Amino acid sequence: MPTMNLVPASTEDYRRIAERKLPRFLFDYVDGGAFGETTLAKNTADFSKIVPQQRVMRDVSEVQTSTTLAGQETAMPLALAPVGMGGMLARRAEVQAKRAADAAGVPFTLSTVSICSLEEIAAVSDKPFWFQLYMLRDRDIVTEILDRAWGLGVRVLVFTVDLAVVGERYRDVRNGIAGGASAWGRILSGPLSYLSHPTWLMDVGFKGKPHTFGNLASYVPAATNPTQYREWVGNQFDASVTWKDIEWLRSVWKGKLMIKGVLSAEDAAAAVGAGAESVIVSNHGGRQLDGVASSISVLPEVVARVGDAAEVLMDGGVRSGLDVFRARALGASGVLIGRSWAFAVAARGEAGVTGLLTAYRKEFQSAMALCGVTNVADITCHSIAQT
Repeated sequence: MPTMNLVPASTEDYRRIAERKLPRFLFDYVDGGAFGETTLAKNTADFSKIVPQQRVMRDVSEVQTSTTLAGQETAMPLALAPVGMGGMLARRAEVQAKRAADAAGVPFTLSTVSICSLEEIAAVSDKPFWFQLYMLRDRDIVTEILDRAWGLGVRVLVFTVDLAVVGERYRDVRNGIAGGASAWGRILSGPLSYLSHPTWLMDVGFKGKPHTFGNLASYVPAATNPTQYREWVGNQFDASVTWKDIEWLRSVWKGKLMIKGVLSAEDAAAAVGAGAESVIVSNHGGRQLDGVASSISVLPEVVARVGDAAEVLMDGGVRSGLDVFRARALGASGVLIGRSWAFAVAARGEAGVTGLLTAYRKEFQSAMALCGVTNVADITCHSIAQT
């Protein structure tokens, strides 16, 4: 079946369609990881080691998938993760994803380096969304962005701590996004790639403007394209940040604080000690330090260490509602998905994200029923085995 005529049923289906629709450098930006992409592969492969325990002859005529995340009612234990440069994947993609998330009853998280601004996302609806931020060298900018977010109704801050330096991503180097391509390479990854994807060029390249980092536009007035913004952001990443800086952040942010990028029980405890109500077990989708453990394999030790004191979520490798079930069984309050919704919005826009979230919920509900549980709270370590 031709890919473009495929009726998508899974994350992989959306990925295949997105690969056809996107210029190569953008697809690789979303699809790729650091170095040899070992951790990227581990993130998904390690889910298959978690075996659901099927149970029969239970009354599963009514299965409820709803729960709470960060004090917010959600239709299932899932949120859309922040995706940098999301608006390059589809026309005003973050807006489309927010609409789909609202309709599905799950939280949407806006990235610091999104194309659409906080203000544009807030205008979608009065339903709250989460905001992700990095620690920038200029603390005045951090404070100002936080004030903007608060004024727009954001009450959950997802603070990323695993980006002191940017991981070595070979695909981005080859495509010129990381600045390492030759002049010929930049032509191949730029204009020629655009011309070979005329639908994307018209819908996103022309109709999807402006291609600025909406949240940062006023701080980088000379920038005219995402590459220039990336360079500015790269120079703003503060490699000197410690938990003392998170304590400062806690003192200036009035809402709930999630620390994203924890990959050890020790760091999770430090995050809670610095004032975080939630921690997100994450290796940045395999995009930072290659060779580290998968997020799902680290989850149980983090839950054991801080699960009584803080909400524990995870991201990385979640590709289905069955994976959501597996993560919940290992103690996660919920999961965040990034690549999945990025592929879906690139493939089918808002309808793609809606279809993806509908599939996730059906898969999650099916896994619950076939494992004999009817409420999210009943999903425990007894619902799975590990190989």
